[in-house]
Amino acid sequence: MNTLMKTSFASILAAGSLALPAVAADDTIKVGVLHSLSGTMAISETTLKDTMLMLIDEQNAKGGVLGKQLEAVVVDPASDWPLFAEKARELLSVENVDVIFGSWTSVSRKSALPVLEELNGLMFYPVQYEGEESSKNVFYTGAAPNQQAIPATDYFLDELGVEKFALLGTDYVYPRTTNNILASYLESKGIAESDIFVNYTPFGHSDWSKIVADVVALGADGKKVGVISTINGDANIGFYKELAAAGVSADDIPVVAFSVGEEELSGLDTSNLVGHLAAWNYFQSAESDLNDEFVAKWKARMGEERVFNDPMEAHVIGFNMWVQAVEKAGTADVDAVRTAMYGLEVPNLTGGTAVMLPNHHLAKPVLIGEIQADGQFDIISQTAEVPGDAWTDFLPESSILMSDWKDLGCGMYNTETKTCVQTLSNY
Repeated sequence: MNTLMKTSFASILAAGSLALPAVAADDTIKVGVLHSLSGTMAISETTLKDTMLMLIDEQNAKGGVLGKQLEAVVVDPASDWPLFAEKARELLSVENVDVIFGSWTSVSRKSALPVLEELNGLMFYPVQYEGEESSKNVFYTGAAPNQQAIPATDYFLDELGVEKFALLGTDYVYPRTTNNILASYLESKGIAESDIFVNYTPFGHSDWSKIVADVVALGADGKKVGVISTINGDANIGFYKELAAAGVSADDIPVVAFSVGEEELSGLDTSNLVGHLAAWNYFQSAESDLNDEFVAKWKARMGEERVFNDPMEAHVIGFNMWVQAVEKAGTADVDAVRTAMYGLEVPNLTGGTAVMLPNHHLAKPVLIGEIQADGQFDIISQTAEVPGDAWTDFLPESSILMSDWKDLGCGMYNTETKTCVQTLSNY
């Protein structure tokens, strides 16, 4: 630096007009955090933001990535689905983030997806979802239907002897598509269409008295009734309270939930919910040294009352894989990181290994947990790692499709015509 440049820089410092942000930006890797911190989904998503900030702080304490510090850029799409697209665009084109970790509902993911593909952004999506999608710009670290919905249904059929099913969901794409898959699956298992009751309610729904009464009435013929719940957000509070008020126990009508974990239960009196179930790929009660260590760090940072759950573990896995991929590629460039992701392995918190597959899904174990009085889950069933399947075998239009971004460069490969499909009616 010559004398004139030194003098100019010193004068800027003295004047208080410091140009360090631009310099710092060159020395940081920006990580976008796209989670609702207000609105109906804040009950589930705020803790995912907290998880990302913890992971970023820990990585920075280790020296960052490629010698650069990570910089979190947090936005609040406020449970407003179109706003996810706007906030994704802001992160990618204004903040220039290198990666995004975010979304919970499928409608929020699908809102952001066109922006990710247009601007070639990369997002890690940490929540169970309905499948029927495969984008080169998204890594799906939550469960596909074959890693949650199908195994949970098998448990109801094989272990609990359920004969009639109430499929209760929030009215958006994830519950509707998942329930279409499950209805087809149940019919293939010999369950009559008349023994499958389907009901959808809006986000934030609070009056559950009639719906619970309708579910109870299903068992009037003496057949065993079970509820498969894809209810999302704070509507779960009213649903479980109404079950308790109606005197419905898990012995009477078991409920298995796909969107209720430790965080959602932390705001409820769970004494009347003991025995009801949830299906995830992780529970805080998992017994492993790594899980004990991680939960202890989480509580030390956030407070003893704060719990850890499945989507949070998915962010841990996704973040650690992204760090590995950046280091392997030697750059945070999206295309290079994507290529470096395939086949990466990181420990999961249940004692196994998460593997990133060419279809942008993970191999994950399937766990079924029983609600305990303290709001934790007793793990009553656990499988080995199951490879996630982007396209279900139980819908005819997708049963012939496969995703392989590594070798085929295609998210919708038709195995019959040997061609890459460009569109699908519900994609």
